[in-house]
Amino acid sequence: MTGRPVTLGLLHTSSVHVPVFEELRDAEHPELGLRHHVVADLLARAREEGPEAVVADVRAGLVRAAEGGAAAVLCTCSTIGGIAETVGADLGIPVVRVDRPMAAAAVAAGPRVVVLATVASTVGPTSALVEEEARRAGRDVSVRVEVIDEVWARFEAGDSEGYAEGVARAVRGVRDADAIVLAQASMAGAERLVPDVRARVPVLSSPRLGLAEAAALAGV
Repeated sequence: MTGRPVTLGLLHTSSVHVPVFEELRDAEHPELGLRHHVVADLLARAREEGPEAVVADVRAGLVRAAEGGAAAVLCTCSTIGGIAETVGADLGIPVVRVDRPMAAAAVAAGPRVVVLATVASTVGPTSALVEEEARRAGRDVSVRVEVIDEVWARFEAGDSEGYAEGVARAVRGVRDADAIVLAQASMAGAERLVPDVRARVPVLSSPRLGLAEAAALAGV
């Protein structure tokens, strides 16, 4: 590429996600600049009061993430992803919801989609997104959901390995699925722990797919 480097803004609800996306960028999109903006209380408030309660804060977060000429913004939180898409359209900011490409991949894999989540607030938005992508693709899907909220305390305590293993245990327990969706970006670390499951059914997480989609939107 020539001229000014392309920058992608990222709106996070936890600083834990920053190194994850930096590592993915370095490995797969080294020409892409990243501008991270973390609003740590967004997820907690959305869980307690509902996603609609944080619309104004999501709007402010997107504006901050887009500062400095970012070509697009990637929202890495599944709970507020739908709000970010809607608000971004109102603001004229191209926004990618990190879990949308994952949902499309799940629909393409087959009709039986199992969604695993560690926070209940993600269930509604993620299930609706899978069903939306199914309608877009003209496919019928059945979405089953399992909330493993007892694992979330590991994440909040900073125990990333314990958190990943807790998610992996749930993945190993899934039966009769054509795709297993790890609803939150934070769950991606479980993928490497379940090669036996991945040998027979796709286990999908959002960071890699979401970043690739956002990079393409940004023109990289």
